[in-house]
Amino acid sequence: MARPKPETFDKKKTVAENRRARYDYFIEDKFEAGLMLTGTEVKSLRAGEATIAESYAEVRGGEVWLVNANVPEFSHGNRFNHEPRRPRKLLLNAREIDKMTGAVERKGMTLVPLSIYFNGRGRAKVELALAKGKNSADKRQSTKDRDWQRDKARLMRERG
Repeated sequence: MARPKPETFDKKKTVAENRRARYDYFIEDKFEAGLMLTGTEVKSLRAGEATIAESYAEVRGGEVWLVNANVPEFSHGNRFNHEPRRPRKLLLNAREIDKMTGAVERKGMTLVPLSIYFNGRGRAKVELALAKGKNSADKRQSTKDRDWQRDKARLMRERG
């Protein structure tokens, strides 16, 4: 019997995407994590305002935290508005946290957020990746491969 395909995450509305991460890192494994947010943060995310380009995740005290992600203050927020760059707790299973901890400590990997989105139930989620950094030679090779794929597709279109 054929092995079932791994299910992809149910992304309904992507709020922020870290497109640079796929260029700078080799993506090893992906996780879907929930975000602990306050009310005004959710409203800002629903408006589509967030950046995760320079953010990362770290394991502290058996918990995973999203650091340096920018969710701007809500425009109609009052004195209870949130701080834009505060660390946000990520919600994961204990087994997933243990796997991340081992990879980060032993293998020298990095936890990189790939995207923030709302799933089908309207919950804010983060697509988190265990990644290994690329050096400049690897980046050049990635660029070369991407250009070759583009040229190959162009040639196939022209030839019929």
